[in-house]
Amino acid sequence: MFVLFEMIHTVRIQPTKFGMRLDDAVLAELNSKLANKVVLDVGLVLSVLDIADLGDSYVIPGDAGSHTKTKFRAIVFRPYVDEVVVGRIKSSDREGINGG
Repeated sequence: MFVLFEMIHTVRIQPTKFGMRLDDAVLAELNSKLANKVVLDVGLVLSVLDIADLGDSYVIPGDAGSHTKTKFRAIVFRPYVDEVVVGRIKSSDREGINGG
């Protein structure tokens, strides 16, 4: 149901965050981009746990932000096939089901 998933992503750090430590800025950016989002073929990312590896940072011409290739681990909700999830349904509509 809950798995630890290792992912690789290139993270863009805004110039306003250049004063922060690189690993803190990358972790904050990853959490804001991926937390509570469904990633195709992965599942629902709950939180980024830690950063395993930070690559070299580089700047693309015309873009003031720095880009860093990052390997990280995330906690993911990924139900198995035929798994039963118990809960209360708050509402349902054409877009999906909301739990309460």
